[in-house]
Amino acid sequence: MKFGYQKFVEFDNGYTASVVCNDMSYGSDRGLFEIAILYNDDIVYDTDIAHGVVGFLDFQEVADTLKKIEQLPKR
Repeated sequence: MKFGYQKFVEFDNGYTASVVCNDMSYGSDRGLFEIAILYNDDIVYDTDIAHGVVGFLDFQEVADTLKKIEQLPKR
């Protein structure tokens, strides 16, 4: 990995967001981020927000996606 950023954001509803920008992530060559929604350390594929990893996000889209994850009902 030439460069990289990863931050885990935990929410009260039990979800965690993994926000990544590294040489392996979607959009990193443009300085963009990807987010994976996690529950118990596994990627969640069944939300209205995402069906896996969401890539090519700018700062505002990351903030908007984190807000949506925070508002998900508890599993």
